[in-house]
Amino acid sequence: MPITSILEHNATIYPNDVALVEINPGTESKPKMTWREYSLIEATAHQRFRKEITWSEFDIQANKFANLLLSRGIKKGDKVAILMMNCIEWLPIYFGILKTGAIVVPMNFRYTADEIKYCAKLAEVDGIVFGPEFIGRMEEICDRLPGVRLMLYSGEDCPSFAESYDELIEYCSSAAPKVDITDSDDAAIYFSSGTTGFPKAILHVHEALMHSCRVEQNHHSQTKDDVFLCIPPLYHTGAKMHWFGSFLVGGKAVLLKGTKPEWIMKVISEEHCTIVWLLVPWCQDILDALDRGDIKLDNYELDQLRLMHIGAQPVPPSLIKRWLEYFPHHQYDTNYGLSESIGPGCVHLGVENVHKVGAIGVPGFGWEVRIVDSSRGLVKKGEVGELAVKGPGVMKCYYNDEKATGETLFDGWLMTGDMAYEDPDGFIFLVDRKKDVIISGGENLYPVQIEDFLRKHEAISDVAVIGLPDKRLGEIAAAIIQVKEGYECTEDEINEFCLDLPRYKRPHRIIFADVPRNPTGKIEKPVLRERYGATRVVEAQNKR
Repeated sequence: MPITSILEHNATIYPNDVALVEINPGTESKPKMTWREYSLIEATAHQRFRKEITWSEFDIQANKFANLLLSRGIKKGDKVAILMMNCIEWLPIYFGILKTGAIVVPMNFRYTADEIKYCAKLAEVDGIVFGPEFIGRMEEICDRLPGVRLMLYSGEDCPSFAESYDELIEYCSSAAPKVDITDSDDAAIYFSSGTTGFPKAILHVHEALMHSCRVEQNHHSQTKDDVFLCIPPLYHTGAKMHWFGSFLVGGKAVLLKGTKPEWIMKVISEEHCTIVWLLVPWCQDILDALDRGDIKLDNYELDQLRLMHIGAQPVPPSLIKRWLEYFPHHQYDTNYGLSESIGPGCVHLGVENVHKVGAIGVPGFGWEVRIVDSSRGLVKKGEVGELAVKGPGVMKCYYNDEKATGETLFDGWLMTGDMAYEDPDGFIFLVDRKKDVIISGGENLYPVQIEDFLRKHEAISDVAVIGLPDKRLGEIAAAIIQVKEGYECTEDEINEFCLDLPRYKRPHRIIFADVPRNPTGKIEKPVLRERYGATRVVEAQNKR
């Protein structure tokens, strides 16, 4: 059955129960406001940073948006993009698109205007829903999106080049649209990137989304009484697909717009959250705040919190050891996945296997796993090869990219591009990534993009970007810069030049040195990693 049937079931069985809560403690007007200050402001102001909707309201909003899209000519098989920050409207919009039979296309809120344009063209987007944070970027490209015939804006002061979602939806029917949707129908396009860093459009069907729900609920045993705290961006498969386990059983989710340790702990306490999914940096920040005494566990109600799990990047075992010292009664799990495998869970550690922290785990519910050589033959246990996964959550294809699809899918197996080995107990350990992607704070950084940008500097002859270990972020980008003969260049000059890059893409370390290349002209990044002590985080874990 299509994933929209879960929403309809929850709205029927639990109509008046809270489905979603949005909490926004860090408003633009008072970004440094503390929770004590918030408790003193008037009730009307309080409502501006805490909103909630029931399952019935969730379903009604989704139906109304679906009918709005249908009235504007969006039909089954069309594509509608979401370009919004996390908010309580995000998921009803997501499901409203699905209810029309159209394909939902979540976009990374970090995208530049040109990246939005590129992805809209790549996915052949017919409509875009965007929020106030994106007015400037959309204005840059609104007349350069020939395939986009519908632009809807959610927020106050609608720009002239778009229509107001908030005004139009009020006049739409709340009845469920009568559109026949099957498991094999196309459902969603998520964006990833290849070796060059340019996004690929990953196409999934409804069956894959449903499998993600079942995998998550099987791994973490969510019940109706669980409350899931969701902090990562909803455009990412990781956040949404972890929430899918609670969605399947009608559990409440809390969307927190902020990552400060005191905010996370306060929300867990006040909303009685039982499950939280963190990225390594956020976990590190909480532990550091506890070590410093900035936050004290006695100030919070935490007895109900039963599970903390991490994904999106390698997890240092020492971090989890520290976490369990503060929270000895918590379950812990590591989750591995890709957008091509509908997010987390194709491999997971399992809450019963905390003694194996450092491994990514064992095959997830309904998944098969292989480690293969360059000929796609099985390697012996203990030998390093490429990790391949197979299951109902594997993507249908890279949309409009037959060549990339053929290179990645083989007889139903998805080649992950990650190098791994299996230990004698059947647990899988990552060794390195086949591609040179740097994972910093859960975000993928693509060295080629950063290198291409830096090469525009007049003093740079050659450049290589590699990942260096970092306690908080997992990895940071380091730029090895070879200066042209006769030129001079300083670190401050490079840092100033990089201000034109998005903050998360800027190199954290600048090294002036020659860039080694092999006889075929390729940068010898293994040489650079060895030279600058860039032992991959996963390698360091496996040696502990």
